[in-house]
Amino acid sequence: MASMHTTYWASWPRSPADMASQEDPFRAIADPTRRRILDLLAEHGTLSVGRLADEFPDLVSSGISKHLMVLRAADLVVADRSGRHQLYMINASGIRQAFGPWVTRYEAYWTDALGRLKALAETTLPTPLEGNEAE
Repeated sequence: MASMHTTYWASWPRSPADMASQEDPFRAIADPTRRRILDLLAEHGTLSVGRLADEFPDLVSSGISKHLMVLRAADLVVADRSGRHQLYMINASGIRQAFGPWVTRYEAYWTDALGRLKALAETTLPTPLEGNEAE
């Protein structure tokens, strides 16, 4: 367990000063609108600002663009130009690099819990005794 902890911190790419900046991926996903944008991009693959704005009736396109700028600065999304439109998509390698080391630190807890759940699910429950049926 100690080696996993050491490996986690040794591979963590961000200093405390970086974590306070706009490039911090945790700061980027702290906002529910940005998390929803990531969910939409995960669901649809590639979307324009206009298509994203359709999902947020209380925000104008420029508001969505500002959220996308934060996600781009954190390297969580990338943009590709298609004609006059910018198309946005999740940056899988950026997500892995940003969150992978942090998630790995907690993987042992999930593995243990999932192992216990699997064992419980595979346990054969006793069948009702014959003849004990209510009359």
